[in-house]
Amino acid sequence: MGMYIAESSTVIRRAIEAGHRPRSFLMAERWLADLDDVLDAVGAGPGGDVPVYVCAPEVLEAITGFHLHRGALAAMHRPALAPVRDVLAAARGGLGARRVAVLEDIVDHTNVGAIIRACAALGVDAVLVTPRCADPLYRRSVRVSMGTVFQVPWTRIDPWPAGIDVLRAEGFVVAALALDDASIGLDELEADTPDKLAWILGTEGDGLRRATISAADVTVRIPMAGGVDSLNVAAAAAVAFWATRERSRS
Repeated sequence: MGMYIAESSTVIRRAIEAGHRPRSFLMAERWLADLDDVLDAVGAGPGGDVPVYVCAPEVLEAITGFHLHRGALAAMHRPALAPVRDVLAAARGGLGARRVAVLEDIVDHTNVGAIIRACAALGVDAVLVTPRCADPLYRRSVRVSMGTVFQVPWTRIDPWPAGIDVLRAEGFVVAALALDDASIGLDELEADTPDKLAWILGTEGDGLRRATISAADVTVRIPMAGGVDSLNVAAAAAVAFWATRERSRS
């Protein structure tokens, strides 16, 4: 099942609150008091099953290879990923997902984390990542998401783009966010937003695959001004999520 690294006291708390199990902790001494309740709850430290390693900040930086502004790390057990249909069905306390984001081959961990944070903030119920997408549990993705990667259910959708059929079978209208001759404006989709909507967001630079655009139910573009033709994928995702959010949840 593997492991991942949770960085900062906030992220560590959110991971543990989500039910993830720590393997060990590494931190500067000043963070012991801040995480004392967490360490006690998981049986960490002297006499416990989870070791806690404490060292000076300069040693911590030498071990990790970077400066830790918030001085605490936890090695966490990586939970098994659930099937796509199970993730969709379990969303909203078992009522089922109505807003989904699909990340196609997005390789920048910062963008993955930023998109997941936007999902948490703007009412997206689940995130699906394609086989070649960057790992949402990579240290930088987790940190940029501010730990919301533990809040928004996610899993991998494979095979892809054949997985679009799974979304459609679950009642979703599948919208590809892309610059395309046949695309409609976001304001048009906003005026008649489907009850269940799955957004597909493409990789940096090349955007969505042609096969993905062809398989989607609708292709959508964000109207631009100032001679700009596109936004960073994380910024575009936030705009699309906001425009098509469920008004009853806003």
